Amino acid sequence: MKSPRECALIAARAADERKATDIMVIKVGDMIDVTDYFVIATGANTPQVEAILDSVEEALRKEAEIKPVAREETKDHSWELLDYGSFVVDVFQPEARDFYRLEMLWGDAPIVDLAEAGIEHPEYSERIAKLVGDVKEARGE
Repeated sequence: MKSPRECALIAARAADERKATDIMVIKVGDMIDVTDYFVIATGANTPQVEAILDSVEEALRKEAEIKPVAREETKDHSWELLDYGSFVVDVFQPEARDFYRLEMLWGDAPIVDLAEAGIEHPEYSERIAKLVGDVKEARGE
C-alpha cells in the first residue's frame, strides 16, 4: 500500500506526462483534517483538464491500486478534482487557477519538491514560479 505522499507524487507525475503546468504538491495534513496533500495543476482547456484527470486516475489505479472517492467538476469545467480522501487532485484552467489561487490558501504549508516525482523541469507560470522560488529560497535551496 502506497502512502498518501507517494500517491500524490504519482498524480503529479501523471499530470506532468499530460503537459500540465504549474504543478504543485502541498502537504496540508498538519493544517486541516480533511486531507493530507493537495496536488494542484493547470490544463490549458477543458479537453486537457479532462485528459490530465483521466491520466492521473489511470496511473493511480495501476501503480497504487486505488480509485477516487469522488470526481467533481464545475459546470464550465474550469476546475475539476479527484478526491482520494488522503489526497485531492485539483486541475484548473488558467483563469480559474488565477482566480481561486488555491495554493495561496495554504501558503504556510510545505511544498513537496517535484523532483521526488521524477519531474526535473516543471513548467511554471510567472506567478507560480515566484511562489515556488520563494519557498525554495526560504528553505535555503
